[in-house]
Amino acid sequence: MKISLLRLLAGGGLALGLAAAQAATPIVITDDQGKSVQLAQPARRIVSLAPHVTELLYAAGAGDKVVGAVQYSDYPEAAKKLPRVGGYTAVDMEKVAALKPDLVIAWKSGNRDAHLDKLKALGIPVFINEPRRIEDVARSLEQLGRLAGTEAAAQAAARNFRQRQAALAERYGARPKVKVFYEIWNKPLMTVNGEHLISDVMRLCGGENVFARLPVLAPTIDTEAVLAAAPEVVLASGMGDSRPEWLDDWRQWSRLPAVAKGNLFFIPPEQLQRHTPRILDGAEKLCAQLDEARSKR
Repeated sequence: MKISLLRLLAGGGLALGLAAAQAATPIVITDDQGKSVQLAQPARRIVSLAPHVTELLYAAGAGDKVVGAVQYSDYPEAAKKLPRVGGYTAVDMEKVAALKPDLVIAWKSGNRDAHLDKLKALGIPVFINEPRRIEDVARSLEQLGRLAGTEAAAQAAARNFRQRQAALAERYGARPKVKVFYEIWNKPLMTVNGEHLISDVMRLCGGENVFARLPVLAPTIDTEAVLAAAPEVVLASGMGDSRPEWLDDWRQWSRLPAVAKGNLFFIPPEQLQRHTPRILDGAEKLCAQLDEARSKR
């Protein structure tokens, strides 16, 4: 009886010791800027400085740990109720500090370095997120899950995302190439280069970005450059769920292959411009649109 009790106590002590050791193990992750971010324990109060980061956190099962977010953090529905800390290019530092976050997750391309430096000076850990490839979305889910202590949910979401991506790649990846011009905006006329996530979505569907070789991630171009590139498809997203009227401005250039073939397409921006699992919703639409363009050859 006494021996059994001693064994039980010893076993329990060992389990408690292991649990304490695990709890004391810091979380160390390298962010997308190559910097190591360390937390003593999973974050409980997270502030998101980009709409796509907010969406990623919810997808990774960490929505209940988000205590603040920037404007346009509107997905899922629960994100609309989060306290606002300004915009991603104009972060309200006082509001961030007032929320007492133990982690801030920022966007390299969208947030200003000066804002992030101030947060670090306050002793707040800052993790930089910058997906450039479709696989980076799955990786981001896993990283945020580790930071928030929601690994199981994050890994499940990442696994589902990779399965969807693989299915699209198998179905469309080997089909004949289609030259695509992606129009972010019309005035000024802007597009993306080959390093942008949207170009990776094009590649997934068998598309070829006609401005892939430009050195700037989101360059400003002119009409003459588009006409010279002769894209078979012009794709735009605009600002909301409605097809932008300026997409039809290309109809005046009847010699443009995309116009001659009737390949002026639209995909809502939140399904193509946000670095989240919903980008595969946009990919499915783009793949179907490129197949439509192939059918018109």
